[in-house]
Amino acid sequence: MPEPARGAAFQPLVEAARSAEPLTVVGIGADGWEGLSQPARQAIESADVLMGSARQLALVPEGEQPGDDSGHHERGSGRQERASRRQERIAWPSPLSESLPGLLAAHRGQRICVLASGDPTFHGIGTTLARLLGAAAVRVIPHPSSVSLACARLGWPQDQVEVISLVGHPLELVHPQIQPGRRLVVLSWGAHTPAEVAAALTQRGYGASEFTVLEQLGSTDERVRTSRADAWNDEVDALNVIGVLCQAGIGAPLLPTSPGLPDSAYESDGQLTKREVRAVTLSRLAPVPGQLLWDVGGGAGSIAIEWLRHHPTCRAVAIERDPDRAKRLDRNAASLGVAVRTVVGEAPDDLAELEAPDAVFVGGGATVPGVIETCWNALRSGGRLVVNGVTLETEALIAKWYAELGGDLVRLSVQRASPVGGMTGWRPAMPVTIWSVTK
Repeated sequence: MPEPARGAAFQPLVEAARSAEPLTVVGIGADGWEGLSQPARQAIESADVLMGSARQLALVPEGEQPGDDSGHHERGSGRQERASRRQERIAWPSPLSESLPGLLAAHRGQRICVLASGDPTFHGIGTTLARLLGAAAVRVIPHPSSVSLACARLGWPQDQVEVISLVGHPLELVHPQIQPGRRLVVLSWGAHTPAEVAAALTQRGYGASEFTVLEQLGSTDERVRTSRADAWNDEVDALNVIGVLCQAGIGAPLLPTSPGLPDSAYESDGQLTKREVRAVTLSRLAPVPGQLLWDVGGGAGSIAIEWLRHHPTCRAVAIERDPDRAKRLDRNAASLGVAVRTVVGEAPDDLAELEAPDAVFVGGGATVPGVIETCWNALRSGGRLVVNGVTLETEALIAKWYAELGGDLVRLSVQRASPVGGMTGWRPAMPVTIWSVTK
């Protein structure tokens, strides 16, 4: 789940929650109470407050639980008091991310047990709570995750599957992972997700993929169905997981996560860093998982998009002054399975409020006064600045900064074969000067 808001207004609530008695997070599956371990049952039974989604709370019977002898073999007045009081149950409000710190603070000093689906630290609230309160304040009792159950049913090695969560995330996240022979496990956001994933596979030319939908895993209503992706049209339960063995059809485009996608992968009006130059530029930007890129003068967004395709945790902000280009950039990002934060504005003025970057690419507007200075000053220590130029004016500016800051200066000249009458000759593209420097 998303990390709760951490602004100044929430800090007192977070501090209050952090000083509370340690809480327990219990993973629960579709098999409900019957599938819980004894420590998990004890954590639920002894809690003053039980929190979770309405679906999860419904899996735990109210009142005396099966196998609970608390009413018959009391050990001291504290246990007698707990046996006689009624446990408070709280279904998660929406949006949870904003409500969670205050909710925990309001119940400070009480025994809190939080229910989570499957393994609470795998795309679950257990990770969020540990981040919010500190790992020492959270005790996690895991249950087999939906991914481990799915792999067990499919006979797949869990360490060799790519897991994609579409819970609260756009469908396009599957696109970078659609590669020949890959095994995907997709965490659905509802009954609509399988049809959407099947359509995305078919559109990409992977309609022949083995497509398995696993519903109500671990419950008595469990059901597993397999078909080709392009033949899937069944209704499913909202609680489902999808397994995909990717099979590329004839002519399906290969879109790897390495830099240098075909230029045809992008919609553009000509403002596109071409394939060969893009590959060299990204090698200088050196994408690192979790780091943030500024793409100044985003154009078609190819640099930001391929930075993001390097790793799911990479982040990118594209600054583009033309609203139509910004919309085109967003369409390119969606079709290639990433989420670029696009800022419609002017550099350097609209850079001031952005988070400090780990890398900056200036593909347009380098000659605007203050752009390079602002980008260089904003860079974190160890950050990389890369500036591309095709005009004499930009080259002169790059040479000035190269003399002052050093770095690496290269000039690329690319020629492509094309028809010349009935024969073939070379047609040169405009040479590109690339300046890169590490802070």
